[in-house]
Amino acid sequence: MIHKHLIIAAVFAVAACAQTTETPRDPVAALAPYAAAVSGLPTAPAGASLPSASSVLNRIVFGSCQTAERPIPILDRIVADKPDLAVYLGDNVYGDANAGDMALPELRAQYALLAGRPEFQRLRAAVPMHAVWDDHDYGLNDAGGTFSGKGLSKRIFETFWGTTARTGARDGVYDSAIYGAEGRRVQIIMLDTRYARSALTRYPANDPRGRYAPSEDAAQRMLSEDQWRWFEAELARPADVRFVVSSIQVLADGHGWEAWKTMPREQTRLFETIKRAGANGVVFVSGDRHVAGLYRQDGLIGYPAYELTASSLNLSFRETSDERSQNQIGALYAPVNYGTALMNWEAGSIALQVNSETGDAVREQIVQLAALAVR
Repeated sequence: MIHKHLIIAAVFAVAACAQTTETPRDPVAALAPYAAAVSGLPTAPAGASLPSASSVLNRIVFGSCQTAERPIPILDRIVADKPDLAVYLGDNVYGDANAGDMALPELRAQYALLAGRPEFQRLRAAVPMHAVWDDHDYGLNDAGGTFSGKGLSKRIFETFWGTTARTGARDGVYDSAIYGAEGRRVQIIMLDTRYARSALTRYPANDPRGRYAPSEDAAQRMLSEDQWRWFEAELARPADVRFVVSSIQVLADGHGWEAWKTMPREQTRLFETIKRAGANGVVFVSGDRHVAGLYRQDGLIGYPAYELTASSLNLSFRETSDERSQNQIGALYAPVNYGTALMNWEAGSIALQVNSETGDAVREQIVQLAALAVR
């Protein structure tokens, strides 16, 4: 949501002309012009091992939108919560290629800064984590499938987070994991809403509705066909709770920024894929917005659809927000924050929380697991 200067947009429009909108089968192919930039990529500090497949998760934290150029004290608050898992939702660094250099020096520099931050090192050492990207750690504000640097940015992401073995052959960084035994089994599904996404439809300049308009263009896509097939296969795996992570919001409709609502056909496909798979236990989690909140909407996936938006970790732009979506639960929370899912397996419920910088639950929604099932 950071404003792009017209000259930068022009640079990337020229660069994009050399690409088709189709995602290459071999994502490394895009690296050829920048081979020298592939060596010496930054890596995250050594971290806590991921939980074993049989581990029961009771507390999962979610966060997005942090710059490594300033302290991130909220990470120490997260460590104090002793979560079983942390999930970065995107904009984990701000490394936009604003100079137009597709060797992506800004992105590599920002990852190196993050690796050196003591509070991030403490989080890494204490809490197992997963990550997916959004636009600013993809490489350019609001960028999608025609971004010329995406092959290298994918390599940078995988090298930093150590996901190459899982995502290296994919057209994007989408990933998943399952933890716990039957009855307490949690699935984390992390979608990539960048690598293959079509260009968005814009409102006219200075339109009060915002930047991006919903479009019924059948050619537009949010995910590649490969990712759609992968997603449906993931939904077929047994799980009691499924956190479907999308860097951009899934349910919110009260703004004109990036969100699934800009592509209603793809949004409907998302819901229909979940319904067709008969996948119980889905809860959406998102970031991106620099405000946090909770959402619920019925009639989409066969049972109530909930969404937790957690943003941002150290880039709050205001103290309050009067934004309102039709499906929003209460007011949004604009100061720095993180999100938590507290699993109460004995009671059969999840507490979805927005947490302040002191760890207080400033927004909360209790969801009964029995309600997250097709009837």
